This record gives sequence, C-alpha cells and structure tokens, in this order.
Amino acid sequence: MLKDKLISSFLAMENELDRKDSIHSQRTAAMQQFEAVGFPAREEEWKYTSLKKVLKEDYNIFPSKTSSLESKDVRRYFLDDLDSYKLVFVDGKFQPHLSSTTHEGVDVCTLKSALSRKQYQPVIEAYFNKIAGTSAMASLNTAFAQEGAYIYVPAGKEVRKPIEIVHFATGDNNQLLLQPRSLVVAGENAQVQIIERHQSLNGSSPLTNSVTEIFAERRAMVDYYKIQNDSLDANLVDSTHIHQEDNSEVSVHTFSFGGNLTRNNLQFTQAGSRCNSILKGVTILEKKQHVDHATLVRHQQPDCESHQDYKGIFSDRGVGVFNGSIIVDKIAQRINAFQQNNNILVDDTATCNSKPQLEIFADDVRCSHGCTIGQLDDEALFYLRSRGIGKKEARALLMYAFANNVLDSVKIPELKKRINRQIALKLGVQLGFDL
Repeated sequence: MLKDKLISSFLAMENELDRKDSIHSQRTAAMQQFEAVGFPAREEEWKYTSLKKVLKEDYNIFPSKTSSLESKDVRRYFLDDLDSYKLVFVDGKFQPHLSSTTHEGVDVCTLKSALSRKQYQPVIEAYFNKIAGTSAMASLNTAFAQEGAYIYVPAGKEVRKPIEIVHFATGDNNQLLLQPRSLVVAGENAQVQIIERHQSLNGSSPLTNSVTEIFAERRAMVDYYKIQNDSLDANLVDSTHIHQEDNSEVSVHTFSFGGNLTRNNLQFTQAGSRCNSILKGVTILEKKQHVDHATLVRHQQPDCESHQDYKGIFSDRGVGVFNGSIIVDKIAQRINAFQQNNNILVDDTATCNSKPQLEIFADDVRCSHGCTIGQLDDEALFYLRSRGIGKKEARALLMYAFANNVLDSVKIPELKKRINRQIALKLGVQLGFDL
C-alpha cells in the first residue's frame, strides 16, 4: 500500500537528516497529518478527479539511480531565444551544470541550499510552510520537502531576466513519486517573472506532487507561468498558494496541453487592500487526458480585484474540470471579482464539468461568474469556409481565436510565441502567423 510505504520511507529519511534543521518539526507534523487523513478520496473538491487508479502504482520514493542529462538532450524544453536564470532538476535532484543561478542582489537557488545555510534562516522561518495548508497532498509534500526552487527578491529589486524552473523525469528510475517544493518571496516593490515546467522523458510515468508558496509584499509584482505539456503517462498534482499584501499584483497563467492526469490547485489570499489577482488558463486535451483546475480567491480586504478566465478545448475522450471559488469577507467592500470558464467540446466523446462559485458576505461589491460548454459556431464556420478557407483550417482558426484573449496577457514575448506555436501544433494546423 502506497500510504504505508510513504510512512516507512519518511522514517528512513528522518534518520538520515539532521533532526536539528529548521523544518524538522514541520516535517513531522505534516506526516502525522497525512497519516491521519490519507490521500484525497471522496472530498467534494475532488468530486470529478479520482486518484484511485494513479495511486495503485508502486512508486519509488527515492531514486535508485543517479541520472544525468546533457544540454543537447533537453534544450528544446527551454526558451532558446530567452536570456534567463535556470533551475533544473532531474529525477528530483538539482543539476548545476544545466542551471544558471545568482546571488547578485537577489537569490535564485535551491531550497535545499537555503534550508542548510544560516543566512537564509530568517526568510525560511518567516515564510516557509506558512500558507501551504494541511490538505493531504500539501502535507505529504511538506513531510518530504527537501529540494526545489528558492527565489528571494529583496525590497525594491527587480530580477533582470525571467527564471525558468524545469523538473525532468528521465525514466531511469521507473515510476518515481517526485515532490518538489518551491518558495518565492517578492519583497516590497520587487518584481519577478517565473516559468515552470514538469517534463517526463523516455516514456517515464512519474507522479509529481508539487507545492509552491508565493509571497508578494506591498506593491510587489509576480508574473508566473505554468507550462504543462507532458507525456500521456505522467501525472501531476500541482498546488500553488499565493499571499498578497497592499497594492501587489500576482498573475498565474496555466497552459495545459498534455499529461495523463493533471490537477491544478491554485489559491490566492488577498491579505492587503488594493490587490490585483489574475488567474488565466488555456487547456487543449485529447486521448483520455484529464485536467482539473481548482481555483480559490479569498478577498479579505477592501478595494481589491480578481480576474479569472479559463478556456478549454476537449476532444477524443478528453476530460476537463473547472472548480472555481471566490470568497468575499464581510470587510472586503468595493471588490471587483470576475470569473469566467468557457469550453468547446470538439466531439461527442469529450467531457467537461464546470462549477463556478461565489460566496459573498459584503454588500458593496461587483462580482460575476459564468461558464459555457458548447461546440463551434456553425455560422462562423460557414462564413470562413465561404471565403475559401478549408474546413480543418477554419475550425482551427475559430478555436485559436477562442483562446486568444488569454494569450494577450502574457508579458514575455518569447513565451507568447512558443505557446502560440504549441496551440497551432495541438490544433493540427499551421496558422501562419505569430503573436
């Protein structure tokens, strides 16, 4: 049983680690929490996504082999025309020869390094595991937290180039359970852009349980992008928790194009006034792939905004889920909260479940939500074909236009072009232009 294997593996890991490290007590408490609740099963928030089949596999908790990759093996997974810092992990281990880190004014390094050095302890003690929560998957990740990205941008600093975080699974260690943990802290008036990707190689079939904590202090700006285009055997549970202070802006764009099962838990807490939270996503699925976007925005202070816009295109037994929640506290007056989920079912075998929700306890707010699930507009398709455009190209052009407004808000031009090309590839047509 996987749960029992995890508990015994945790005890073995603890015997090897320094029990005096700064997060030992948090690891222990997290494992006790996981042992008490187990994996998510019949919870309402997991109603449309079951981990039962995925958890039947006998995953390896720690890699038995030390794997190494060369730049030529993975170059295509990076933005070649983008000058960036890079944090690269292979089978859960940091690869310095593929990475580009820095400590010049800002810290872009590994969590393992930050946990082991005294100069980072004030930040670790102030921020680590403060917002990840005690859900089953988050507790499991905290219990095994060792490796991942550590990004600290002090007050008034701007990271001069984007940061790419890439996790590779090689297949040298079959069916790994990977648990990367990342901590991102943007100080007052700080700015940072981050691109994250999980990628399986050589037919590997990992289960990745990833947790990221993001803190945006007053007037900070964090621009975060998730690229999910993995193999048909890969499974990902990705949990991202964001805490915002006064006048901060955090945007998270999620592009889900591949993988067997993907669950995105995205939670924003607006702890300050005049915050802006942006949640956008494009999902294109086929071949029994399953993606579940579970979003939550908590408006705790007045005069804030949140914007959620998720587009889904599903075919060939693909399954999409959107479970989006907005909670407005009593004191959070003058909130402007927008939530929209639009989906296209290309054929009769695809499935989509959408559940937008509002909980409003304030009386001076502007909140809206809605969802649509349908097919392509026959009149629009007829119009394009009457202008000499082939049926396949016309359908692709309509679907591209359907998702285009999400791409409009991507701030990294090189990434925008890459996503544009990937959408064209997923739709099976060359659109003939870039954004």
